[in-house]
Amino acid sequence: MLSLHQLRCFLTTYEHRSITAAAEELGYAQPSVSEQIRGLEKTLGVTLFRRVGRGVVPTTVADSLRPHAEATIAAAEDARRAVASVAALETGTIRFGMFGTARLYAGAGLVADVLARHPGVRVELIGQNSTDVQEDLRRGRLEAAMIAVPTVSSEGMQVTPVARDELVYISADPERLQSPVTAQRLAEASLVMPETTWRADDSTRTVLRQMLHETGRNPQTRIEVEDVETAVELVGMGLADSVIPHGAAVQLIPRLAPEAGWVSLRPKQFDTLAIVHRAGATLSPAARLMIELATARIQAIAEPVRPR
Repeated sequence: MLSLHQLRCFLTTYEHRSITAAAEELGYAQPSVSEQIRGLEKTLGVTLFRRVGRGVVPTTVADSLRPHAEATIAAAEDARRAVASVAALETGTIRFGMFGTARLYAGAGLVADVLARHPGVRVELIGQNSTDVQEDLRRGRLEAAMIAVPTVSSEGMQVTPVARDELVYISADPERLQSPVTAQRLAEASLVMPETTWRADDSTRTVLRQMLHETGRNPQTRIEVEDVETAVELVGMGLADSVIPHGAAVQLIPRLAPEAGWVSLRPKQFDTLAIVHRAGATLSPAARLMIELATARIQAIAEPVRPR
């Protein structure tokens, strides 16, 4: 009989292209994962993986099974959460996805809001970048999240924009802040940019690439770092300029780079922030609470986007 355990082993093996790596992630012995894969193949009467060297390659049947396996596990998670939802709002754990920059200036307040209503719960804010958060949503590890829209694939997801945060040019050189920064000036700037691990998918860089499209150039970085705090500190040292969300500038510049300032881009550019969850999902009371509180928090900082 097909089981959720078999499907989890299948999906993890599919993702890693390796039974050994799948076993390490799941915390099982490799023979146990191999046995689950063989059992699933026997139940379905198909071959799901072919061995190639030390790894495995999914068959076309495995490609077809993957979205159904993900949906089945997600549905099981929905059922589990529905049963536990009442207790979770009193003594359980509430998990919510929030990408790094938004969490920077809304995360602590959001946690405080939750604990004010439900002092007995344990709160987890998950995620560094919107791409990672979306993957956790797709895999069913998160029920709902707030992420930046340009990085979101809407396939299988319900995306509800709630706010937009202006992207601003920050510099320690007052002369560079006397007028809004055009695409041409931006293309010639020496920049430090955060989110280097996710540089291909980062929402801010996506917006800047679109802005510079007519110039035929991409934003050129002199320095690459992971976190926005380090980028702001380097700007304060006069080593480079940067482009970050306005909310992050308001939060970080007075503390980390008091000699720096910011100015708009021309034309103005924005990151759009959205609440995202799986399409058609029945959200638990905990998820609905986090969506309500996160939306209120972010709309108090960034420009609200009202539903049409």
